[in-house]
Amino acid sequence: MRRTTPNALPWLLLSAVVFVLDQWTKAWVLAELPEYTPIPVIEGFWNWYRTYNTGAAFSFLSDAGGWQHWFFIGLALAISGLLAYWLARTRRGDWKTALPFALVIGGALGNVVDRLRHGHVVDFVQWYWRDWYWPAFNVADAAIVAGAVGIALFGLFARPGKP
Repeated sequence: MRRTTPNALPWLLLSAVVFVLDQWTKAWVLAELPEYTPIPVIEGFWNWYRTYNTGAAFSFLSDAGGWQHWFFIGLALAISGLLAYWLARTRRGDWKTALPFALVIGGALGNVVDRLRHGHVVDFVQWYWRDWYWPAFNVADAAIVAGAVGIALFGLFARPGKP
């Protein structure tokens, strides 16, 4: 009889934590922060800055006329579904695979909810140095980037498995 190894689907709890934290922070931003007004957190480096993004990373396609709204929702749902499928096929203890997948899923779904509720993504973290400003982002964006970096690094430096 074949013994089954528990899969990594419980890592979706981390996705849920990322999702809830993202939505909670965005609710705070919408209730408490004025639009387009920098509020210093660390002078010369970090502001709270409520802004909106109808595009993707770095406002990619933000001025595309509206079709990108549904494209990014569909893309995020497809990627989240694929990563959840891969989690189901991943060993539970394989955190180098499961952790980044869970981060991307939680972040992607957080931004999907924004697009569905508001028609755009709410961003509020603004980092800068002198006259150079990093594009504003949110908790979901940070989780997606951390997950993507994890997928790339752990994939790049992965040792081949035993046959």
